[in-house]
Amino acid sequence: MKRLMIGAGILVGLLVVATLLYGGKGYWDALSDAPRLGARADALIAQGQGAGSLGPGQYAILLAVEDPNFAGHSGVDLSTPGAGATTITQSAAKRLAFERFRPGIGKIRQTGYALGLERRLSKEQILALWLDTLEMGEGPDGWMTGFHRASRAIYGRPPATLTDPEFLRLVAVLIAPATYRLRGDDPALDERVRRITRLVAGACQPSGHGDVWLDACR
Repeated sequence: MKRLMIGAGILVGLLVVATLLYGGKGYWDALSDAPRLGARADALIAQGQGAGSLGPGQYAILLAVEDPNFAGHSGVDLSTPGAGATTITQSAAKRLAFERFRPGIGKIRQTGYALGLERRLSKEQILALWLDTLEMGEGPDGWMTGFHRASRAIYGRPPATLTDPEFLRLVAVLIAPATYRLRGDDPALDERVRRITRLVAGACQPSGHGDVWLDACR
């Protein structure tokens, strides 16, 4: 029994070390990639494809839904109501650090990479990269990637010129781009928009950290 306990302790210790090493690799990879990613982000911002191009009202809506404490956290948020398991920075890391992200162990490197991004890039740069890489679902010409590109593909206009209902549909689709339909009628997407509308109007609040579907806003 004693040998089994020692063996189990060693195994747990090895798993902890492996986790730290894998997360650390993500962190150092992000530091290495930061100059290239920073230049890419600056180019997007200069082209009017950063968060600043959305306007303050739309920007506030986007953060309220996707990452309420984005301005205050350092890449990870384990407590803010509605934040869920993935911050904006972690979401960007999933697409910037992996050719094909696999849940589970991949979350360790993703988190390390997010922490590295926060260490080297500004919030504005991270948001620009996130907006540019977002999965937005099916459009007129196939699968869409990028918030600004989806706005033009669906509505023919940049996000800053959209009506509130149009902008809210783009935000609503982010949680399930392979399921919701931006083109045509989609009652499920309409319900998601209604919940977001109640949230941003102050009529409800997420019931807890994991309430990303806004069940409290039904």
